[in-house]
Amino acid sequence: MKALSVLVCWLAAIAVVQGDPKDGQTHQTTVVQPVQVPPVARKVKSNAGGKFDARGNFSRENSIVRPKVVLSGHVNRNGQRQDYHWRRFNLDNKIPSPRIASAKFNQNNRIAGSERWEGKNYSAFRSYQAQWHDRNWWRHHHNRIVLIGGGYYYWDSGFWYPAWGYDAAYSYYPYDGPIYAYNDLTPDQVIANVQAALWALGYYAGQIDGLLGPLTRAALAEYQRDQGLYTTAAIDQPTLASLGMG
Repeated sequence: MKALSVLVCWLAAIAVVQGDPKDGQTHQTTVVQPVQVPPVARKVKSNAGGKFDARGNFSRENSIVRPKVVLSGHVNRNGQRQDYHWRRFNLDNKIPSPRIASAKFNQNNRIAGSERWEGKNYSAFRSYQAQWHDRNWWRHHHNRIVLIGGGYYYWDSGFWYPAWGYDAAYSYYPYDGPIYAYNDLTPDQVIANVQAALWALGYYAGQIDGLLGPLTRAALAEYQRDQGLYTTAAIDQPTLASLGMG
């Protein structure tokens, strides 16, 4: 019986330690049981930073910064986030971001593709044209002007627009065009809430910074295509409505 026990122990040791006759070394083999991984709740589609080229095409870069944001609401069967309760984010947008270049003033600038976007919800995009005026002109024509992220914006009929020329020292605009707003939110808070909602749905993997930069616009465009909306790559009323906002 004792000899049998020794034999069993010897066979067990051989099963764990195997010799390699080529190099004279021994290698320990550990058997690991497979781990059951629960299904992923969402798939991150836009998982890298990027930028638009001169033709409006988006190219990706290798940079991922995943924010830690807890959202209220729920996701329905179509993957859309509904009953989104907006929140106020603590944003550091007093100075321009070194990560995102500003648009350059161009009086003849028009929103590319907007001539194909039909309906009153897109009229602000079809008619937009950058304007440059001094501080007195802006104050005389608009009673609500805010400084956000190194640039001044004016409010008009439900949209925030760049107030080019209000202060030449503050002319930083990651996006030169209208930004639809709701709940009396400033443009950076609207953008931050959109970023958070798109992150929760798996379209956005950047920072919640309140800036409508290339990564945010790419996530918007991808979401809009999936929802059958016009691909504005911007914040418009139909997009906010589909996200449960506005």
